[in-house]
Amino acid sequence: MANAASGMAVHDDCKLKFLELKAKRTHRFIIYKIEEKLKQVMVEKLGEPTLTYEDFIGNLPTNECRYAIYDFDFVTEDNCQKSKIFFIAWSPDTSRVRSKMIYASSKDRFKRELDGIQVELQATDPTEMGIDVIKGRVY
Repeated sequence: MANAASGMAVHDDCKLKFLELKAKRTHRFIIYKIEEKLKQVMVEKLGEPTLTYEDFIGNLPTNECRYAIYDFDFVTEDNCQKSKIFFIAWSPDTSRVRSKMIYASSKDRFKRELDGIQVELQATDPTEMGIDVIKGRVY
């Protein structure tokens, strides 16, 4: 089922891996890539549950757009262990204009496929999704 605006389909694995992250917590993060030739959003990388936020940031390409899901664990002021699922639209200033347009036009439909996202971030450089930004969005 392709998106009318961008023509991008969503590979079944995208939803499957997201459900694993959400329900079973088998992944810390998922990085998704649009394969332009296939006109499809695919899973590019899965992060082990033991990886850190720095590991996640290090797995994002510096000059290419991606969608990403990050499962952020934190402790509340009441000392409760919680987590929030972040959707991050990574669109660095240095990426190709065509790529930025494709990712921007496909984002909403792709996000709708992933039921359970709690926080959304749009980032064009690493400072816009630094750990301080993430922490600021959970409280």
